[in-house]
Amino acid sequence: MKTIAKRKVLRVLAVLAAALILTLVGLSIMFMMAVGPGNFGRLVLGIGSSYDETPPPIPARLHGPAILIFSKTNGFRDDAQIVAANRALEQIARQHGWDSYTTENAAIFNPAQLGRFKAVIWNSVSGDVLTEEQRDAFRKWLEKGGGFVGLHGAGGDPQYAWRWYVDDLIGTQFIGHIMDPQFQMATLNVEDRDHPATRHMGRTWRRSDEWYSFATNPRDKGYHILVTIDEGTYRPEEKLLPFTKPKNIRMGPDHPMVWTHCVKDGRAFYSALGHAASTYQEPQHREMIAGAISWAAGLQGPRCASGKEFTS
Repeated sequence: MKTIAKRKVLRVLAVLAAALILTLVGLSIMFMMAVGPGNFGRLVLGIGSSYDETPPPIPARLHGPAILIFSKTNGFRDDAQIVAANRALEQIARQHGWDSYTTENAAIFNPAQLGRFKAVIWNSVSGDVLTEEQRDAFRKWLEKGGGFVGLHGAGGDPQYAWRWYVDDLIGTQFIGHIMDPQFQMATLNVEDRDHPATRHMGRTWRRSDEWYSFATNPRDKGYHILVTIDEGTYRPEEKLLPFTKPKNIRMGPDHPMVWTHCVKDGRAFYSALGHAASTYQEPQHREMIAGAISWAAGLQGPRCASGKEFTS
């Protein structure tokens, strides 16, 4: 009798173990589908981190205001978005008479090569991509009058190894984005209609995107908010997997999405917009990016001196 009872217990345990394994496999597959197969290794297995030591060859001459387009990822990557945005950024540069150079080689962040550019655009850069020496070169270049434009995923990592980047350059920590559905129509409120990035806009802007939320409000640091989002026009919840409770990612009535600030004599712009590749064909979105680059490069609009903005 004892032997029969033991066998029954073992059969029950085997069934439970099999159910647990199947559940874990299923959840892993759903998570991989949610983040994308190409990102599963980076995010879960830690595969894919790399650092560049040899600078890329750049053109001997760069005519007019030169713009650096940088899109390296050691974390999450949406390749379709990055390719579409890089193409749009190159088109915008040509339309405005700016030379541009596009690379994913982080070794370009050295004093000699950075000194040839007016502004650098971080197009959904993710993960820890710069060495200590490259970080130092980038920070010094920016503080001495360079310009930074961060787009979408450039401020969307769940954690950062470089605290200056998230605490001072972006200004706040990303905590999540909407899911289920991932893209929702919402109303943006344009607070500043005089800035080069937003002067073409009306008071509100209706569009669909993957909306970000942040741990703190960069306005509290004195950053200049250009655009906020009305949380009453979409559902600020993150639900990555079925049968899980949605995560509340509301920030309240003051939920910034686009902002600027000064980094000593440098200019920093960040926009949380632009996850889908198609958004880089939106005329208003492209015009906003063009104005942001023009401002960051010091070509028009408010300038920075010793950490303060003033109108030229």
